[in-house]
Amino acid sequence: MADREADLADSQRRHWQNTYAAHPGMYGEQPSDPAVHAASVFRTAGARDVLELGAGHGRDALHFAREGFTVQATDFSATGLQQLQDSARAQDLGERVTTAVHDVRDPLPLQDSCVDAAFAHMLLCMALSTKEIHAALGEIRRVLRHGGTFIYTVRHTGDAHYGAGTEHGDDIYEHGGFAVHFFDRDLVDALANGWTLNEIHAFEEGDLPRRLWRVTQTLP
Repeated sequence: MADREADLADSQRRHWQNTYAAHPGMYGEQPSDPAVHAASVFRTAGARDVLELGAGHGRDALHFAREGFTVQATDFSATGLQQLQDSARAQDLGERVTTAVHDVRDPLPLQDSCVDAAFAHMLLCMALSTKEIHAALGEIRRVLRHGGTFIYTVRHTGDAHYGAGTEHGDDIYEHGGFAVHFFDRDLVDALANGWTLNEIHAFEEGDLPRRLWRVTQTLP
């Protein structure tokens, strides 16, 4: 990792850790709309276990667990994951949810072909280089079983914050302390190479509003 990329990664890690500490449960208890959709897709596909990357304090991981899935949740914020664990125990879901502190830039601490489905809500559009995003997809592909489904969401180049704030190169812009890699369609298509690209769904979220794609792809 180049020094500039490493510095940005470290600053974002500290920023998220501090944000979760200052604002416990900052996204609320209700699951995101993409997670509700993903649970339905995963159930239809016959999935039993779900890997969530970038789970944060766990509103979506807990939704998957309540829906009957076994969930492995990862995030690079130990503070966020501790909040997830506390909530899981409080909701009697502790046996369905396991957590691991993990930076998506690193290999996943999982065996090959060990999960049925994977989910990532706005993780891949964090402060990751295009190379790091491709490497992350390679790891997700490695741990999914044949026929497994991956659903992810990303902010795209039609978003109002694209081109605003501090530019870090590689379509990464920092605004309000949060660095975002905005996706264009070419990047989505490139990440689907070797997969079946089932759907690209445009939607909006939040007050700005943020403009995102929800992408569904499956392993052959």
